[in-house]
Amino acid sequence: MCLRLGVDAEGARLMRLRSNAVFKLRGDMVVRIATAPDALTRLPVVLAVARWLADRGFPTVRPVDEIPGQPIVHAGRAVTFWRYVRARGRPTTHELGRVLRNLHREPVPPMALRHLTDPLAEVRHAVEHRAEVLTPAQRSWLSDRIEHLTGSWQALETGPPVLLHGDAWIDNLLRCQDGHVVLCDWDGVAVGPREWDLVHTYHGQRRFGLSAAEVDAFAHAYGSDLRRWPGYSTLMEVRDMYAVGIHIRNASGDPFSRQELPRRLDSLTRGDGHARWYMAATG
Repeated sequence: MCLRLGVDAEGARLMRLRSNAVFKLRGDMVVRIATAPDALTRLPVVLAVARWLADRGFPTVRPVDEIPGQPIVHAGRAVTFWRYVRARGRPTTHELGRVLRNLHREPVPPMALRHLTDPLAEVRHAVEHRAEVLTPAQRSWLSDRIEHLTGSWQALETGPPVLLHGDAWIDNLLRCQDGHVVLCDWDGVAVGPREWDLVHTYHGQRRFGLSAAEVDAFAHAYGSDLRRWPGYSTLMEVRDMYAVGIHIRNASGDPFSRQELPRRLDSLTRGDGHARWYMAATG
């Protein structure tokens, strides 16, 4: 495929393998090979929003505009090409809070964006269609829990809908060589309650090792603290369940997901709201 497009793929280096397989190509290009079943229908809007934001001066990664017709289907996978960001150092939660504050002030772009009405839809689908990685008891518990949390989500009183990044985690913020930061990975872009973008950082303290000081810095930069919102505990439970879905989807083919899925399910079924989870394999 790269040969047909005139792209040099020799020496391609795998950078990440989770929801997408991400490869660094020569020069300033990254190729992302999607694994999600709905990628082909979702990615045209993802590309359009990223271009729209970049044209407005918002700090975001940008698709490679010289390659037309994206997303490109190859071997049944949806493929996109993006400009490579030479990252330097780890961004801060303060910077993430500032970037999200500015994102949520942007108008909703003139595209057919999905509305985030059911954040657990993909988890529900995975539970129904990945029986090979779950026991009958796990599937039954997950189905009941998802139904309960979906009702709780629908009862939340949120603010007016805004443009959402959809996966506003610190690892999706990159620091450029000049010190500026940019948001990447817009696969979850949608219109919905700003609380969904905010909860990722608070959940990072609960499960992924962020400190209270880092969460405080995020809240200060954003200008409000989600912990003071009445729906906070419910949203954290929804986010807990959401964070299990990717590993249900990938466990059959990804050794790390096979290792991580039992850890997350065990803490959820025990009601342990503080067990440490991991974003990447350790050691």
